[in-house]
Amino acid sequence: MDSSRQGRDRDDEGRARNARPRDGLGRPLPYGAQGVPRQPEGVVRAPEETVAEAQRLLDEGKPFHAHEVFEDAWKSGPEEERELWRGLAQLAVGLTHAARGNTTGGARLLRRGAGAVRAWASGAARPRPYGMDLASVAGWARELAADVERHAAGPRPAAPVDAAARAPRLRG
Repeated sequence: MDSSRQGRDRDDEGRARNARPRDGLGRPLPYGAQGVPRQPEGVVRAPEETVAEAQRLLDEGKPFHAHEVFEDAWKSGPEEERELWRGLAQLAVGLTHAARGNTTGGARLLRRGAGAVRAWASGAARPRPYGMDLASVAGWARELAADVERHAAGPRPAAPVDAAARAPRLRG
């Protein structure tokens, strides 16, 4: 192994293993630090379980971890639902960025996710899949994006968003 890759979390083919500890918003911590337990990757859940687990993580202020749950559904679910789960993952990442203080990226991803969720709902004619109120979730995302941008443009630097306090209610 060349010296530029020593000490990095890589498998034998050089792919990242993401073993570094992370905080509740998914930010890397120094090696040896006490991090928040990561979501196991590649878990196949029933859609109702995905929604419940993601909501639990969002309520705990862990949108980064909720995004990983949505990503599992996006990658393992039926083709016709992939855009739904991808849009929800984008919303969770948007909240993550807003909570980290990245107002531009947060607002952009919140709007992108809201658009994806609304587009999926209109195309699938299923506005409440698995009990989720997609119109309300999309509205939450657009409202949060506007709030984040408004506070960023104010005279004082915007404080990061409190992820738990601003978490969406997926089921209304």
